[in-house]
Amino acid sequence: MRRLQLSALLAASLYVFEVFCSPLLSAAPLTSTHADQTQVSLTIYNSNLGLVKDVREIELAEGLTRLQFMDVAARIMPTTVLIRSRTDADGLQVLEQNYEYDLLSPETLLEKYVGKEVKLLDKNYFTGKDELVTATLLATNESPIYQVGDEISIGLPGRVILPQLPANLIAQPTLVWLLQTPAASAHTVEASYLTNDITWKADYVAALNSDDSLADLSGWVSIENTSGTTYRDATLKLVAGDINRVEPEVLYMESVAMSARAGAASESQFQEESFFEYHLYTLERPTTVQNNQTKQLSLLSATDIPITKRLVLRGQPHYVRATFDTPPPRQKVSVYLEIENAEKNRLGIPLPKGTIRVYKADAQGSLQFVGEDSIDHTPRDETVSIKMGEAFDVVGERRQTSFTRLSRNLSEVSWQIVVRNHKDEDVQVRVEEPMYGDWKIIASTPEQYEKPDAHTLRFEVTAPKNGEVKIGYRVRVKS
Repeated sequence: MRRLQLSALLAASLYVFEVFCSPLLSAAPLTSTHADQTQVSLTIYNSNLGLVKDVREIELAEGLTRLQFMDVAARIMPTTVLIRSRTDADGLQVLEQNYEYDLLSPETLLEKYVGKEVKLLDKNYFTGKDELVTATLLATNESPIYQVGDEISIGLPGRVILPQLPANLIAQPTLVWLLQTPAASAHTVEASYLTNDITWKADYVAALNSDDSLADLSGWVSIENTSGTTYRDATLKLVAGDINRVEPEVLYMESVAMSARAGAASESQFQEESFFEYHLYTLERPTTVQNNQTKQLSLLSATDIPITKRLVLRGQPHYVRATFDTPPPRQKVSVYLEIENAEKNRLGIPLPKGTIRVYKADAQGSLQFVGEDSIDHTPRDETVSIKMGEAFDVVGERRQTSFTRLSRNLSEVSWQIVVRNHKDEDVQVRVEEPMYGDWKIIASTPEQYEKPDAHTLRFEVTAPKNGEVKIGYRVRVKS
């Protein structure tokens, strides 16, 4: 058994010697930067995630090479990194992979010299001349602590002079590989990885016509890049969809501000295609995504889209559950715009989730902001509903006219709803009453009503100009 242990130890020692002491392993690592880059592809997900494929031309020597792959994203996920040779996949072997992020800064420099001698350059208060003092750096917590001779000084003034730059500090996050190649040759190396802190969303701008029946719609893609690097002349793809991800133990929540842009957009620069259970949008030209930049690209442009404006008065589920001694407060009527995402309306492409902002020209022809809402991913031939706000001149009131408990779990309740219209024109109003349990309408005014689902009672009524309309119903509810 002891012989086997000695043999294993000897074999491990020989491997360490071959890898780190072999003459074929250059003492100075080979460095690759953006200058070697021939192609970069960037796929961005709308979940604060990006997939980077970085292709570079690199000359590799025979044997072992330490390759410093620089200019990568600072928010890279190291466990997702993959490197391969496009020219000779079998001729490039990866023995070791490291991600180094001990970055060069005044703080890290001082930390490397704790317990060592440094020099302090400061002006002598009495002579007015610069003096160089040798000190030992003891600690760098809140304020540096030095030993000068037999005395301890905290936060000495002056300039700290260090003898040299520590070898294990780098200026930027770097991937380091230990590679083995059978012969010296040029390789087209592709490194792919996932990075956090890059995301995108869609922003839409709609401009209504005078009678709110048509709208011009433009869509913009807003890309927010704080991943820590710039992607130059990248092939850009955007994935729209809700991708499942494993949540880390610690979540970094950051505020992302997306800007919207009003005005007409150019024709779409993206090609859309179905991809797995998502949708993929590919930019038809290369683009540069700078670090710490919000970039906007045109996604779509359509004119004269039919619009349905809808006024909705909604009740509350508890209105049919209990008796009310006093009427509920006066209700506001919500305003919605509905757009059918259909080809006949010059749309008909899957719309990524985002924010839509709506404008309308006033009497002087100046565009004014009238509301905004967020929309979810919307497939083609589905309807987009945009809540604009609350109507000013249309209000609703209600009162409970009766409540009867027929048995322990059976009751009847009656409500009267009044919609008052202070406009100089008739308006259509949808009144929706949430229901629960097993319910049945005993009587209603008007007699026509809808039951769009098991928990909703709906009336479509017309409120005359400068007038009012009354809706009444009696419902039997079994809980």
